[in-house]
Amino acid sequence: MHTENQTAVRYERDGDVVVLVMDDPGRSANTMNPRFSAALDEALDRLEAERDELRGVLLTSAKKTFFAGADLDGMGGTPSAADLHHASMAAKRQLRRLETLGVPVVACINGAALGGGLELALACHHRIAADVPGCVIGLPEVQLGLLPGAGGVVRTVRMLGLMTAFSEVLSTGRRFRPQAAREAGLVDEVVDSADALVPAALAWLNGEPRSVQPWDEPGYRIPGGDHTSKSLAPLLGVMPGMVRKQLKGAPMPAPVAILAAAVEGIQVDFDTASEIEARHFVSLVLGKVSHNMTKAFFHDMQAVNGGQQRPDGYPTWTPTKVGVLGAGMMGAGIAYVVAKAGVEVVLKDVSDEAAEKGKDYSRRLVDKAVERGRCSREDADALLDRIRATGDPAALAGCDAVVEAVFEKVELKHQVLAEAEVVAAPDALLASNTSTLPITGLAAGVQRSTDFIGLHFFSPVDKMPLVEIIRGEETSDETLARAFDVVRLIGKTPIVVNDSRGFFTSRVIGAFMNEGLHLLAEGLHPASVEQASAQAGYPAPVLQLFDELSLRLTHEIGKETNAQLAAEGKPVPEPTAAERVITTMVETHDRGGRALGAGFYEYADGRRQRLWPGLLEEFGGRPDAVPFEEAQERLLFAETIEAMRCFDEGVITSDADANVGSILGIGFPAWTGGVVQYVEQYDGGVAGFVARADEYADRLGERFRPPQYLRDRAAAAASPAA
Repeated sequence: MHTENQTAVRYERDGDVVVLVMDDPGRSANTMNPRFSAALDEALDRLEAERDELRGVLLTSAKKTFFAGADLDGMGGTPSAADLHHASMAAKRQLRRLETLGVPVVACINGAALGGGLELALACHHRIAADVPGCVIGLPEVQLGLLPGAGGVVRTVRMLGLMTAFSEVLSTGRRFRPQAAREAGLVDEVVDSADALVPAALAWLNGEPRSVQPWDEPGYRIPGGDHTSKSLAPLLGVMPGMVRKQLKGAPMPAPVAILAAAVEGIQVDFDTASEIEARHFVSLVLGKVSHNMTKAFFHDMQAVNGGQQRPDGYPTWTPTKVGVLGAGMMGAGIAYVVAKAGVEVVLKDVSDEAAEKGKDYSRRLVDKAVERGRCSREDADALLDRIRATGDPAALAGCDAVVEAVFEKVELKHQVLAEAEVVAAPDALLASNTSTLPITGLAAGVQRSTDFIGLHFFSPVDKMPLVEIIRGEETSDETLARAFDVVRLIGKTPIVVNDSRGFFTSRVIGAFMNEGLHLLAEGLHPASVEQASAQAGYPAPVLQLFDELSLRLTHEIGKETNAQLAAEGKPVPEPTAAERVITTMVETHDRGGRALGAGFYEYADGRRQRLWPGLLEEFGGRPDAVPFEEAQERLLFAETIEAMRCFDEGVITSDADANVGSILGIGFPAWTGGVVQYVEQYDGGVAGFVARADEYADRLGERFRPPQYLRDRAAAAASPAA
């Protein structure tokens, strides 16, 4: 075999087959950076010179991933539209050279091929993926406020058809596992291991390989038709409505641009479609939304998951047996994700029967996964075998981590934690899944307060990606490090906060929800309240969210908080307008939320029907009571200012944690980039935000008054040295 080393792409020729090995030196992943582009150009030059001697080309990776796409770490400065357009078209020309080489090219996908990685694979004539952990395939650019800029829109539409490409791949940003990618048409074959990729590729070359893409064949028709097809006309009329329904009025330009690039692209030839795609790509990159989303979902996520808040000096820790106290909805979900991570679980409740009901949650999830082909029956049974459901406290013996997940009552939490501590391992990590109760107070219920920490999971646990780690006054660095490792082990994103009532996420989302009730109390029509929150970009309208989380529970937590304040000798504040709305709904009208069959909405057989007409009688309701744009902004400001108070009080200390936590944990609109980024990108910067907040505070009350932390941040941003 003849081998020549290149900067990022090795050219290895064995007879009439060339293997291009992507292996960017000094990098953990292959990315579309200048070094790679130069190396690929050199490889293409040689392939074109030798093509008459070649039977096939295999594109492989020496990294754990196949190709990671654009080099977001390397993006700096403020590129011009011309520079961005040039870069996009240069990448397209490279991939076009590859697919028009005249020699069959096979992509051997050994790991993640996302974004530019899949675009690279789509330019090959055959794609084989290894069904191994970490191998995910897709075009997630929409989740960064972007569209695929290296031919992803043009190729998927021509390969899958307009409707399928848009609705299943481009507008969702879905990450497909290999078998699902094959079913979707993104890959052609799936093998069981990375070692099987090259043999499978050679077998394909020994058959009847093609060296021309389908869309380059004479007479090729796009599946489902192009703009001239009568069958496609109705879909072209429906698809803008699909986008409007998806966005609910939120200022998210990427899905609109993707649809435009796709529809415009089917009306022209491949090269012109590529030019159209590039222009839409440039418009998005230069926009504020993509900047915000890339910061949050790439840079901030890297910082958070990479352990910027994990104390140094402690080795990575993995528990061997985890006790979960309470088999209700939260406990059952925690048990499932721990067992899914391969760790033994003891799911403890008041009786065997109650615990088994909690385990039923895992049974339903794995049965559904087996039914959908996402999990084998053998693996499903193994997961269930790792969960022991019991009412016997003695079963907690040997647990080196214990997570309490019972109702939000201090006395109850103290009771179950004390019971578990005496049975579990003597150095076990002790944690409480609480959304509001201060961790330092809960730590009074255990003997080893230095080993005690808060782990605030979100519901449903199996789907929600965030865990809020709360450090109490006596929590040790080692305990924090161990808790961080547990959260990463179960595949969740951990943010770290210091202790306070409500911590970070519950306080911040509470401010959003309360502001929605202030709008209602001020006479804004309930439908307008819902539309304001939806069009601001929140995943659930505010009154609907109250119903889902339970008005009665909110009412009870409020009473519990007041009781705790009184017990601590602290003043109990007068009820706000928002609290009076909740009291009226629960105590006067017995409307406690969806689970109780009546809340801000009416329900029939558990299904939401309409807003309760009594809201208009109780609170009034005029669409013009509050200007609509102001209502949207007030919801955003209420959350953001509460987040800034958390910084002011030292509850949270990391911009990245605040941005990621606000989006993943409590649904702060993704287009903003998170609560801190929303302030930074506001018109006039931090100073502009402060000035607007002061206007609201002067007119509406001190809940909008910016804390000193934010004023200091504005001053720092304005100083010449900033």
